[in-house]
Amino acid sequence: MVQYKLTYFNARGLAEICRQLFYLAGVEFIDERLDEEGFAKLKSSLPTGQVPILYIDNVPFSQSTAIARYLARKFGFVGKTAEEELLADSIVDTFKDFIESFRKYVVAALTGKGEEKMKEIRENIMKPAVASYFQYLNKILEKSESGFLVGSQLTWADLVVADNLTTLINAEFMAVGKEKMLAEFREKIIETPKLKEWIDKRPVTRF
Repeated sequence: MVQYKLTYFNARGLAEICRQLFYLAGVEFIDERLDEEGFAKLKSSLPTGQVPILYIDNVPFSQSTAIARYLARKFGFVGKTAEEELLADSIVDTFKDFIESFRKYVVAALTGKGEEKMKEIRENIMKPAVASYFQYLNKILEKSESGFLVGSQLTWADLVVADNLTTLINAEFMAVGKEKMLAEFREKIIETPKLKEWIDKRPVTRF
């Protein structure tokens, strides 16, 4: 039997979608969560010096998106056709472009930047990026007959976007009352019975 271990920090961050995919598929895995000291000890042994890392029978694999895509394909969450898989990949890549803007805000928050700097990042970087990102997602959902982003069933693109919307709500970049279509989409995904089980039991973290 294949043994999986997913190594990351005690945060949702770049590993959460992988955790969700394991849980949805009913596949056992070791959910290793590092503190700063644990990461410092492990860093030199990692392929890129970064986490997350997925160990498959003790063989390490790096890069969060590559890992998530591998698990999604292996467990059947990439879509039913090659075209659906392409759309799911496209949505995730658009998310990655957006998250580069959000990363600046997260880093500023975690490193204790002053209120003035945080306000500057929110107004000049985050708000325009959020508006463009939401417009893109809303256009896809307007055409969806299923309520999912891709096709008629849950894909990893839904997981990526729903988890990100949770972070944006927590950081007050998304008003649920204003973005009703996105809020309904997020609710649909996180209320998926098996996924809801995971969300209810996982550690509560800011990001």
